[in-house]
Amino acid sequence: MLEDTSFAILPEQNDGTNEGRLIDIGNMLAFLREKHVFSFSCDTGVVKIRFYREDVVRVVFHPFGETSLKTSVAVIKQPEKVEVAARETDEAVTLTSTKLTVVLQKRPFRVFVYDDAGRLLVAEGERGMAFTHRGHVYCYKRMDEADHFYGFGEKTGFLDKRGEKMTMWNTDVYAPHNPETDPLYQSHPYFMTVRNGYAHGLFFDNTHKTTFDFQTADDEYCFSAEGGAIDYYILAGPAPKDVLEQYTDLTGRMPIPPKWALGYHQSRYSYETEQEVRELMQTFREKDIPLDAIYLDIHYMDGYRVFTFDRNRFPNPKQLIHDLREEGVHVVPIVDPGVKADPEYHVYREGVRRDYFCKYMEGNIFFGEVWPGKSAFPDFMNKKVRRWWGGNHQFYTDLGIEGIWNDMNEPSVFNETKTMDVTVMHDYDGEWKTHRELHNVYGLMMGEATYKGMKKLLNGKRPFLLTRAGFSGIQRYAAVWTGDNRSFWEHLQMSLPMCMNLGLSGVAFCGPDVGGFAHHTNGELLTRWTQVGAFMPYFRNHCAIGFRRQEPWAFGETYERIIKKYIQMRYEWLPHLYTLFAEAHETGAPVMRPLVFEYPNDENTYHLSDEFLVGDNVLIAPIMTPKTMHRVVYLPKGKWVNYWTDEVLEGERHHLVHADLETLPIFVKQGSAIALGNVRRSTDSPDEQRFIHLYKADEGKAMYTLYDDDGQTFAYEKGQYFRMHLEMEYSEHTVQLVTKTEGTYEPSWTWSLAIHGATEQTKVMLNGNEQQGTWDRERSILWIKNE
Repeated sequence: MLEDTSFAILPEQNDGTNEGRLIDIGNMLAFLREKHVFSFSCDTGVVKIRFYREDVVRVVFHPFGETSLKTSVAVIKQPEKVEVAARETDEAVTLTSTKLTVVLQKRPFRVFVYDDAGRLLVAEGERGMAFTHRGHVYCYKRMDEADHFYGFGEKTGFLDKRGEKMTMWNTDVYAPHNPETDPLYQSHPYFMTVRNGYAHGLFFDNTHKTTFDFQTADDEYCFSAEGGAIDYYILAGPAPKDVLEQYTDLTGRMPIPPKWALGYHQSRYSYETEQEVRELMQTFREKDIPLDAIYLDIHYMDGYRVFTFDRNRFPNPKQLIHDLREEGVHVVPIVDPGVKADPEYHVYREGVRRDYFCKYMEGNIFFGEVWPGKSAFPDFMNKKVRRWWGGNHQFYTDLGIEGIWNDMNEPSVFNETKTMDVTVMHDYDGEWKTHRELHNVYGLMMGEATYKGMKKLLNGKRPFLLTRAGFSGIQRYAAVWTGDNRSFWEHLQMSLPMCMNLGLSGVAFCGPDVGGFAHHTNGELLTRWTQVGAFMPYFRNHCAIGFRRQEPWAFGETYERIIKKYIQMRYEWLPHLYTLFAEAHETGAPVMRPLVFEYPNDENTYHLSDEFLVGDNVLIAPIMTPKTMHRVVYLPKGKWVNYWTDEVLEGERHHLVHADLETLPIFVKQGSAIALGNVRRSTDSPDEQRFIHLYKADEGKAMYTLYDDDGQTFAYEKGQYFRMHLEMEYSEHTVQLVTKTEGTYEPSWTWSLAIHGATEQTKVMLNGNEQQGTWDRERSILWIKNE
């Protein structure tokens, strides 16, 4: 039809401009120091380097404009004043802090970074920084044979990402999450390299669609973006814990969650009526199964309008929420960003009148189809919009709601691209930027708006926020669940490395939909998944409309009894878990840890995707295939005690372990301790006891820390917490214990000691006083009541 028009002579795409040709940064032409910033003029632009800490250095190159040191919204840290020595020769400029040395080769310009022990962390070879005239930027680094790569946020597949090519572009993916499914809902352009027992990190602070390529070459890797600057931070390590501390110092750490957020949560798409919710809660109570939260998916709303309730389905939401709170159960409603285009809907009217919705450059609002139909989307890049959106949550807090669930916030739109038009403009607090640049941070900024709004409205209480989409820094505001998984054994298997890599990316509070969201689960799968979920940071059972229900009692008494047992165990283990959440708040260390995090010198841990640690001393090795009663478990250095039998197993070995359907294999490191509590129907129930279990070694020293606070407010930030340090020294027949406490919070519970591996003659000294105990001959446990 168009052959008779000028379209017939449309030029070929390759019109001679070489838009795809890589242009190298070239040679260094000049070097300038301005206080703490080092500038290097090169053939094609200016590179700037600044030390943010003694052990963190930033490198920035923008080939298409001024090389600015402005950061993205991911970075909240201000650079410290670091003393840096600069030395120039004919070949290079060398910058040295106490922890890092950066060598800038002049011809061609290449970057080499060494730690304080002289170990080469990152290096550039034949290729370094480059770009194309289309605006794409590339950075190449050498890849050592011994390199293993972890992090990258929410990615499917195995733990070690060497050999993978991954894209960062927040995407709603309902299709099965297979190992090759990429990208997903979260973008974390950060990773940790473990090489010969040492670790360092790299954070690429670019919000465009980015790619990390560890696949194309064997001797180099590349990170690239479709726009913006090459802007990255090198984190010196040298241990994995150091890298996480450095990275979360840049991007922020999670607040300590309210205790109820760590309990068992029940969800479905959807519990559609008030009556259904009441019956659900009542069944939990009749069956004596602990429960802390019930979720309301999109059917609770009036025509899917956020900040509304459908009064036919939920005639009295305030009374419902009050009655559930009386039972210790919180209600968590879903809140999506799409605002129904309805002139009689007050949220839409306000957004239009105040110019708060995303729009094109010409001024017309962008509309997209989502659950409510034609919808507008708040421009969360604008702080006025964030304050407005946060303030709208008074609708929920006035009803007694303290937790919110953000979904569809990639943002997801029902069109071919699955998202907003990339030419839409955002008012980035006075600076206009395209959605192409800011797409990946839309969910992060919605999270900030929601969390800060809820925090202000709750008058000192801690809010809980769950999000699907996010970017580096999302841990400051929200827990993350891994999206629309399926009721397949393979998805149970994938959930472990996904959550471990999220933890290594600063997101300590994460977990999958237990039982699987879509497809039909079964009793065995739900049981095995619940066993794992009880020890993951976030513990929610959630499934989709049209599929088999999967509440704990859905598959009969046999499965119900085991599922109930592990939900109860979650509450027993809350003191240990809560201590780890406090550690994550303070240091960035994840609650759920891959073994390589604690044992980077052990090559057997580098690819372990089917085991994990809870803290540094509890190993979980779940059964994740059907009709399976045995599995191989690798135990790292030390001796490990079977939690169920007190059998002692040697570390640095593989063991064949029996685990019937009742049993989740759990091992505690000998010479350490865990703190357990009593089973409760919710975290609102009285918290009466702590049982500190010491796993005695033949000799040696160890320390355990137990943390607690009121579990509800931010008073812990002002010193109102309780932290007990338990110093332990073991010999063959003696256990000496010294306790030291800090903080002004006075817990209501009492504590007892259970010493595993003791004998009836074991002498126990607590703070210099000999203790008398009760001997459990069957399990060789000495019980001591702390008076």
